[in-house]
Amino acid sequence: MEVTMTEKIITKKEVEYVAELAKLEFNEEEKEEFTSQLNSILDYFKKLNELDTDKVEPTAYVISMPTLLNEDKVKPSMPQEEVLSNSKYIKKGYFKVPKIM
Repeated sequence: MEVTMTEKIITKKEVEYVAELAKLEFNEEEKEEFTSQLNSILDYFKKLNELDTDKVEPTAYVISMPTLLNEDKVKPSMPQEEVLSNSKYIKKGYFKVPKIM
C-alpha cells in the first residue's frame, strides 16, 4: 500500500481517543497539529519499506559487541556467622525480615 503525504494514517478522532486515554485536553488547533505531526512521522517510516534488506542479518545492536554475560565461577563464600554478624534480626541462621503477605 503506497502512503503519500496527503493520505492520513492517523485521524483527528484517533488523536482525541488517545488524548482521552492519557487524560490530556487539547484545543482543536492542537488536535489538528498533532494529527499532522503524527502523520508526518509515520510517513518517514514508509521510506524504510523501500530499502532492500534481504541480505541484512537481523541484529540486536548496531555495532558488534562482546557477550555481555560473564561466565559463572564458583568461589568460596563468606562464613555464615560473619555475614549475619552485622544484623540484629537473625532467626535460625538466616536474616529475619518483615512478613509481606
